[in-house]
Amino acid sequence: MKRDVTAIMRPATVAVIGASGTRRTQGNQVIGNLQRAGFQGTILPVHASAETIEGLPVINGIAALPPGIDTAVVAIPASGVAAALADLDRAGVRSAVIFSNGFTTAEADACRAVMGATGMVIHGPNCMGLIDTHDRMPLYPATITAKVHPGPVALIAQSGSAAISLMNSSDFGLSTIVTMGSEWQVTAPDYMRFFAADDRTSVIGVVLESIQRPAEFAEGVEIVRAAGKSLAILKVGRSDVGNLAVQAHTGALISRADAYERFFARCGVTVTRDYEELIATLHCLVSTPRRAAGPRIGIVGISGGETALACDIAADLGIAPAAFTPETTASIIAALPGAAGLNPLDLGATVNHGPEQDRAAIDAILADPGVDSLLLVQDSQASLTPTMLNNYTPHIIEYGKLTERSPKPIVIVSPTAENTNPRIHELMAEYQVPVLRGLRAGLVALRNLAPLAPATSTAHQPHPELPALRAELAGQHGPLPAGLARRILAAYHIPLVRSAVVPTPDAAIVAAAAIGYPLVLKIESPDIAHRSDAGGVALGIADEPALRAALTAMLARVLAAKPHARIAGFELQEHLADRVEAMAGFLAAPPFGAVITLGTGGTMVELQADRAVDLCPLSPPQASAMLAQTRLGALLGGYRNLIPATNTSPLTTLAANLSRLAADLGDVITECDLNPVLVEKATGTVRVVDALLVAA
Repeated sequence: MKRDVTAIMRPATVAVIGASGTRRTQGNQVIGNLQRAGFQGTILPVHASAETIEGLPVINGIAALPPGIDTAVVAIPASGVAAALADLDRAGVRSAVIFSNGFTTAEADACRAVMGATGMVIHGPNCMGLIDTHDRMPLYPATITAKVHPGPVALIAQSGSAAISLMNSSDFGLSTIVTMGSEWQVTAPDYMRFFAADDRTSVIGVVLESIQRPAEFAEGVEIVRAAGKSLAILKVGRSDVGNLAVQAHTGALISRADAYERFFARCGVTVTRDYEELIATLHCLVSTPRRAAGPRIGIVGISGGETALACDIAADLGIAPAAFTPETTASIIAALPGAAGLNPLDLGATVNHGPEQDRAAIDAILADPGVDSLLLVQDSQASLTPTMLNNYTPHIIEYGKLTERSPKPIVIVSPTAENTNPRIHELMAEYQVPVLRGLRAGLVALRNLAPLAPATSTAHQPHPELPALRAELAGQHGPLPAGLARRILAAYHIPLVRSAVVPTPDAAIVAAAAIGYPLVLKIESPDIAHRSDAGGVALGIADEPALRAALTAMLARVLAAKPHARIAGFELQEHLADRVEAMAGFLAAPPFGAVITLGTGGTMVELQADRAVDLCPLSPPQASAMLAQTRLGALLGGYRNLIPATNTSPLTTLAANLSRLAADLGDVITECDLNPVLVEKATGTVRVVDALLVAA
């Protein structure tokens, strides 16, 4: 549910619950911050017995509050929060900001019940409130760093400590800092919508730990984009990979981080990986109005070692430096004899050069149609000696003048993370050229000046037999029986090898005659998810005597490996030779639905880890784009003539159909592993050999 946070962001009257007349509390700190900031509204301390707090008259109880209160700060022990919220609601207070933490389950449930029933807008709990620098309105329970000053960047952080780190580390001006806390009612998208309409905000930074309602978040992103504003996100907690006890091999190749990454990609959101990257990106976005047409970066510096290091880091980040045209190379060599004329350009490689020669070479790079932006590696540390600063200043001014001749983004990056020189910032501010610290963060920030297009969403129609399929799955837990798994896959047109499941060795002999030799024999057991690991797979069985021997040997092997496993029988499959092994699968990833993976299959699937991932559902073209990211896709394309060029349409259709299954049943079937999926060379015909579907 969307919430209007205007009463929190623009309050004329603030009630403070939890201030004391005898000791310092968070409530007292809030009142003090408001007073020191010069808040122009009314502050109303609420206390049962005190007469004055921080020099202000006290309201002796929530029920005694006057009408029309915009917001209330709640800074009391968790045990009293639910009752206070109910009282505030009865008093007609429009909103509340809750600092309290340490809730028991019962206390949390009581608060959520009030939040669900009230018309109040409620922020928190377990937060540090917010600071509005323009309106001098800090609803903030701690000392505010002196570095905070008004500006156009809004910061939304679920973590209060993250907000503190960013306030202490950034030099750009902030319009508002919002710490979200536990988000029991109001969430980050509510503030994203507010800042989209806020004339004082042009750039929004968000530090996320989780997203509760993806559709609402995606809508917030679209509203920010439609307002012509920039958004950058830092998602923390990427390392929670594998915190699920997955049973499917392909499930072990998928992480929660994959779900967030693909969600952000579909939203067209700029993502950073740490504070330095986020700060550099926000600085870049707010310091220049220029946006790059794409990610192709030209790199220039006066040191070959530093420009080479920039290229190394760019390669680590997946950023390919721009390839200069022959005309650009010729122009560079003409201006700087002895230079290689390639990207990166080392100005220092030519001993006899001056501003005019440098200018001609860099102008040629900026004129190159394959260059989207320019990164200038330039020592700009605050520790530069006066002599060094004087020596660099003419060159730096020339860098600024480049903006008069080219519309492309130009960024100066100091190669280390040390604070940058204020004088250089002053010089470049005139030209709207950002001065960033650290090559890695600077490269990311420059890359992020290229807007990302949101991906086209895939329409999904539930399977017409979905209620019946759900009924079949009712009560299932763990790996599904082979017969049920095959029926579900067949309903989504996922082709399987011809097979039969039989209860006894004698029944296996009869079934083999119907399927035909050669055969593959597999054990059937509800207690064995991966049959090859327990010796439960035998290949290339040529005739009936070989089958009888294989049945006896397999039972002995499996019972030795898994003595307590229940043996339900055997599965016989047609043997398909000379095929390419692929794999496909999915893992439930709430609240995003399910994540599908596609790549190289076989017994070494986890060691090879050749996979691409995306959110479900997929269209066949989206599945084709996934396949193109893998080594399997290159192989099927006829890589080095290892196999004939192979039609990939059957495999990508299978993946798209599997994604529909996941979209329909991902809340019930939480893991799926199709491995191997055998792909016939040239024709691309696919057959699933082994399918593991795991019910929640």
